[in-house]
Parts: sequence; structure tokens; C-alpha cells
Amino acid sequence: MTMGFGWILEWVFGWIYSSLLAGVLVIGSPYWLVRMATSGRYRAGLWGRLGFVPRELVQWRKTVGRVVWVHAVSVGEVLVAARLIEEFRRVRPELRFAVSTTTKTGQELAKTRLGLGSAFGCGVFYLPLDFGFAVRRYLRVLRPEMLVLMESELWPNLLAECGRVGVPVAVANARVSDRSFPRYMRLRRLWRPLMERVAVFLAQSEETAERLGAIGAPRVRVSGNVKYDAKVGGESQVAGLIREQAAGRAIVVAGSTVEGKTVYEEDVVMKAMWGERGVWEQIPEVLLVLAPRHPQRFGYAYSLGLEFGVVSATEMLEGKRATGTARQTVVLDTIGDLAAVYGVADVAFVGGSLVRKGGHNPLEAARFGVPVVMGPSYENFREIVERMRAADGIRIVEDQDELAKALGELLTDRVAAKALGERGQRVFEEQQGATERTVTALVELLPGGAR
Repeated sequence: MTMGFGWILEWVFGWIYSSLLAGVLVIGSPYWLVRMATSGRYRAGLWGRLGFVPRELVQWRKTVGRVVWVHAVSVGEVLVAARLIEEFRRVRPELRFAVSTTTKTGQELAKTRLGLGSAFGCGVFYLPLDFGFAVRRYLRVLRPEMLVLMESELWPNLLAECGRVGVPVAVANARVSDRSFPRYMRLRRLWRPLMERVAVFLAQSEETAERLGAIGAPRVRVSGNVKYDAKVGGESQVAGLIREQAAGRAIVVAGSTVEGKTVYEEDVVMKAMWGERGVWEQIPEVLLVLAPRHPQRFGYAYSLGLEFGVVSATEMLEGKRATGTARQTVVLDTIGDLAAVYGVADVAFVGGSLVRKGGHNPLEAARFGVPVVMGPSYENFREIVERMRAADGIRIVEDQDELAKALGELLTDRVAAKALGERGQRVFEEQQGATERTVTALVELLPGGAR
């Protein structure tokens, strides 16, 4: 009786979900059509999203043998997926990988780092919309031996269709943030059937594992956070150009800045640099690298530096340089270079934290021994930040004035800055090894299991 009721509940949920998804697409189509016509957004990969498998992906599949499908939403997940795929290829070199993304920036990075022109030779495509017919077309072409979802991407029809054809699904580097956990708990009766379709959740931490169990995940293992292991391939060309532009001067990198409801984080950073008692009042020759999280903010960030000297990374690649030596800003408007650019910083501010966005990963900078400053909103990486705070390996600031003060102190007291960076770096080093544990668990799901 319980199984029968569960099946009925799942069927009803699936029908309602698909109907709502179709309704949203129909009702929202005028808006999306306008955005596609005026800004180009949503246009990329449109036919592929609707279930028309790209011809190049079909051709790629004909040339390879055993395939694992990896889904990575955007840039951060693509970087982690690259590390996983590298380890997978080491232990199971016969496997090939098809990589899907959701965002345009993620797609561009995946094609550059993992696509056919790279050493990985992966098939790269946009994840289809979560309709059964669209998902089935990709499954028929790819015939994957496993689907690996990065972090927390659970799509009902994708899971259902994989279950129908016997493709095991794993969630790697799984996490449940402070913000999303209450929502999951309120809807756990609806989530439970979906989570039962997942062969294993490989959690970043014990806390995440406990949360997944509370929501209804029946099979959870703690493998650690793969982001601790994510490699930065040698220094990027952009990072080298920024070091050249600095010419020995100190570099402040403000990474992954975002827009809040009432304030832009780029504004906060710039005012901390040039405002009263700002960094440039004390040390005018400091070079600021401003790296907005989203491409649509590149132009705005550039405009903030026009009063002084400003140049974008794209312009630097074309040979342009900022003039003068004081109050210079470089806008990082390329994709996938931020991790390497952190490596040339003297101090790093990690964004999404001075507005209520939950913050970004401070280990991307701490791995290089760079002293890290963050705002008070770090819910998305709370466990990491708390580890760093316990080790006195990070500075937390509340507002623009405190940010200016922290940056100024770390730039003038290089001994204290070096010690802070080293303590943060030790936190990073203590957590490594998650990639190998994750891949070991995933290999067990493949036909034939581990060798």
C-alpha cells in the first residue's frame, strides 16, 4: 500500500511539475523573445535546450566508446568537473565524458577547458529543458553509463528518464546551503521520491550529509569538498598581463562582486579604494582588479574606473595598457581567469559577501597564501569560512569603512598579511583529497564497478 501510494504521489507530482513548466514557458515566451531579440540572452543553445541534439554532439558520440554524462551548471561547477574528469581519466582512461551546462558563461568555459579542442576532448552542450521528450533524445544519443550532477542540480524528469533506462545518477560535491535547507524541509515529502532516484549523494561535509538525510536522501556518503582540490592550470595570460601592468606595485583583487537589492558591491569596493580614508588616500599606486561575477556587470565596473586609469582584461589581451601609476583599475572581463588572477594578488576581497548573496569560495584565493577579506554574508560557504576564522586565516568586515581599513592594514603591514595568508592556506591544504574519494565512489556505480 505504501509503495502504491508513493508511486501515485510521484506520478501526480510529475504531471503537475511538467504542466507548470510548460505553462511558465508559454506565459513567459513574450518576455524571453524580447530578451533574445534585444540582448541575445537565452538565444545561445536554444534548439539544443528544446531537445534538438546538436549535430556535432551526435558526431562526437559516434567516435567514442563508453560515456559518462557530467552536468555542471556554470563556471564554478565546470572548474570542479574538470578536476573530477581529470582524476576519472587517470583511473579509468577508457571513459569519455559529455559535459552539459546551464549558463552561457559555463558553456564557453567548458568548451575552452574541456571541449573537442582541448586535451580532454569532451562533448559539450546545453542541458535540455526538463521535459521528458527532450531528455530522452539526449539519452538515446549519449547512451551514458552514468550521470553525475554537480552539487545540487535535481531535475525531476531528468531523474525519471535516467531511471527508466537504467542510468545510475550520482550527485557529486553535494551541498545544502543555510538558505535552501528550510525550503527543502518544508517540501521534503515532494523531494523524497526524487532523492530516492539518486544512487548516491557524495556530500561535502558531515553537516550536509545530515541535512540530506533529513530531507529524505536514502544513500549519502561524505567525500569532502572537491573545490579544495580544484587545480589552477599554470598562470593564465591575463594574470601575467596584470602582474606586468602592476610593475611591482601591490595588487588588490576584488573577485566575484555582485549586485545587491540596494547597493552594488563594485561601488562599495571602489569607495573603499578612493573615498575618505580609502586605500588610495594612503597608497595611491595600488592596482585594483575588479572582477564582477556576472558578465552584464563588466561595463558598469569599467565605468567606475574612468575617473582614474582603467583598462579591461580584453583590452590588455589586445595590447592596451592603462597609463600612469596611481589609482589604476583592471576590470577582469574574461571567463575562467579569476582563480589564476587571485594568485598574483597581495590582498583579495571575495565578493557576494557585503550584500546578502551568501558569498563565494574564499579558498580560491587562500590556496595561494593570499590574505583574504570577506563581508558578513558567507552562508554559501559557512563551513569553510568558519574553519578559516577558527584558524585566524581570514578577515571579516561589516561595511565599506571596515573594508578600507582591512585592505589598508594588510597592504602596509606585510608581515601580518603574510601570516594571515599562510594560516588560510593551511586550512586549504588540510582539506585536500576529496577528488580521489569522490571518483572512487563514482567508479563503483559503473558497470563492472571498481577494478
